[in-house]
Amino acid sequence: MIKELQINEEIRDKEVRLIGVEGEQLGVVSSREAQELADEKKLDLVKIAPTANPPVCKIMDYGKYKYELAKKEKEARKKQKVINVKEIRLTPVIEENDLRVKANRAIDFLKDEDKVKVSVRFRGRELGHTEAGKVVLLKFAELTSEYGVIEKQPRLEGRNMVMFLNPKN
Repeated sequence: MIKELQINEEIRDKEVRLIGVEGEQLGVVSSREAQELADEKKLDLVKIAPTANPPVCKIMDYGKYKYELAKKEKEARKKQKVINVKEIRLTPVIEENDLRVKANRAIDFLKDEDKVKVSVRFRGRELGHTEAGKVVLLKFAELTSEYGVIEKQPRLEGRNMVMFLNPKN
């Protein structure tokens, strides 16, 4: 996010601490004098530290400065890794083969560096047997243990028991 800085005539302070084009200190001067120096060099006067006393201004090409900032920001965004959370739903009475199929799907997600949320939904009387859901989740974690590790242990949230898996590095 590029924050807008005060430039040229927008600077209303009496005195400013001036920094030259090469980064050299030019001392405390009146803002009018600083503006004249910037105009002589056909550059902009930019207030870079408005909270300092006196405020710090620098003589620079503002357009080029904004372009460089935008370029750095874009580069930083490019290097970010977006982590997606994929969800897999199970039932407490899931068959062995169905569990393996779901585990293979989770392994694909983990290979793609995504987190996996595994949930077991309890319906009706199944809510009285939550330990069966925990067994299913732990078995699921065992099947995917080569590619993922448990981030959050299984715990009951309303009618669902939820567990999170992180990809192994």
